Amino acid sequence: MSGIHGNHDIEESRLSEILSPICAAHGNRPADLIEILHEIQAQIGYVPEGATQMLASTLNRSRAEVHGVISFYHDFHRAPPGRHIVRVCRAEACQAVGCESLARHAETSLGVGFGQSRTDGKARLEAVYCLGNCALGPSVMIDGELHGRVDAARFDALIGELS
Repeated sequence: MSGIHGNHDIEESRLSEILSPICAAHGNRPADLIEILHEIQAQIGYVPEGATQMLASTLNRSRAEVHGVISFYHDFHRAPPGRHIVRVCRAEACQAVGCESLARHAETSLGVGFGQSRTDGKARLEAVYCLGNCALGPSVMIDGELHGRVDAARFDALIGELS
């Protein structure tokens, strides 16, 4: 895998050392796929490309089924996330006060699209659909810290504070 995320393949034997005990702890039950994926991501930081085939074989699922679960849930990352997670609310209340303009600015400012991490590993940009801060939109969450009434200038100031 290359491109925006760079090459983050994990050697197959190393990946097997991580996945085998996780799957075994769940009795290799296909119904536990989501829990297994969460544990993989907790250990590695993301779900490597090679995990799809290994999980499919171990859990007696098709690659398409495993890939479908990974790609459906936005919390699963296919590459290492950035050191900083930047979430821009794109829900209706924030749309009403300009979040789409902020979203475009965030992509330009960070140099990545939503769901992507910078190649330097500094940040990952994610869309969310409600941060519970509707009265103070547009809202942004950076590393779990909520910020309201964010415009382009404030976004740049907040991003500039990241080390």
